[in-house]
Amino acid sequence: MLWKTFRWAFAVTALGLAAGVLYDGWTALGIVAILSVLEISLSFDNAVINAGILKKMNAFWQKIFLTIGIVIAVFGMRLVFPVVIVAVSARLSPWSAVHLALTDKDRYQELVTDAHPSIAAFGGMFLLMIFLDFVFEDREIKWLGWLERPLARLGRVDMLSVCIALIVLLVSAVTFGAHAHQHGGTHADKAETVLLAGVAGLITYMVVGGLSGFFEQKLEDEEEREQEAEEEARRAGRRDAPVKLAGKAAFFMFLYLEVLDASFSFDGVIGAFAITNDIVLMALGLGIGAMYVRSLTVYLVRQGTLDDYVYLEHGAHYAIGALSLILLVTIQYQINEVVTGLVGVVLIGASFWSSVRRNRALRTAA
Repeated sequence: MLWKTFRWAFAVTALGLAAGVLYDGWTALGIVAILSVLEISLSFDNAVINAGILKKMNAFWQKIFLTIGIVIAVFGMRLVFPVVIVAVSARLSPWSAVHLALTDKDRYQELVTDAHPSIAAFGGMFLLMIFLDFVFEDREIKWLGWLERPLARLGRVDMLSVCIALIVLLVSAVTFGAHAHQHGGTHADKAETVLLAGVAGLITYMVVGGLSGFFEQKLEDEEEREQEAEEEARRAGRRDAPVKLAGKAAFFMFLYLEVLDASFSFDGVIGAFAITNDIVLMALGLGIGAMYVRSLTVYLVRQGTLDDYVYLEHGAHYAIGALSLILLVTIQYQINEVVTGLVGVVLIGASFWSSVRRNRALRTAA
């Protein structure tokens, strides 16, 4: 079962790591591996959410999600999107960005370094909003209760996460501006760039969240109508109406899943910029991670064990929060790539171990 579900992910891992070594030696292999782990750790909760929705869909729509969906996820978000980010930030055409990345790495590195404050501010705000909205929500299951209980009470204040995110952005922009001024003022306008990019990240998050909420509401409406139609059809002796409505509901499920998947793919891409600016290594690492997330989604659906490790979602979101702060700090200071990559792994590992201990305690109590 495990081999059948993950065989394509294993194959892509072998090919991706080999390609990394051929591209830039053993150092590249390490970066690709860290990016893969980062993508899996950031997207684990996405796999759980995907599995919860995917199990409601029939075999046809599951196949659509796992074929067309993987094309969008791997080739669209992991391969194209990093190029678009660099192209927009450096004011280049996408083709010029790709050509430059492959033929003149020093110049490409220089352009990405110049664009890094806006990339970091944009991504840092997007990730920070995901983290804040998670910790301010009152959840039945709490991992770090001493921290999550008071945060959940604070979360009752409307728009608190937006206010905190804007304060963090303002502090980052002012701090960066002061730092630039002390160094001769040559990059003083970067403070404004950081502010604008951060606001753009906040708006992007709210748009993605709005679309997800829209599709989720449509899904709930369709499911409610489907249930009503089934009752009507059962009373009237008909069987055609539920099939048609199930198709519409599945279509909205598919759209909702793609919006969610795109948003979590975006997290991985933005996070990858904190580890490397090389789009080839980024594509290899994130592509491998995406394959494991898809395989994990299928595995969770087929095994039916979504609730076994209840703290993993918490660990993933704390990793997102840590990564958002790291990105904002890198506007002014350089942080070692290994530290950035391992933060997520440590938090996910800690949440997994806490889940295992919880399960043991429950079994002992029973």
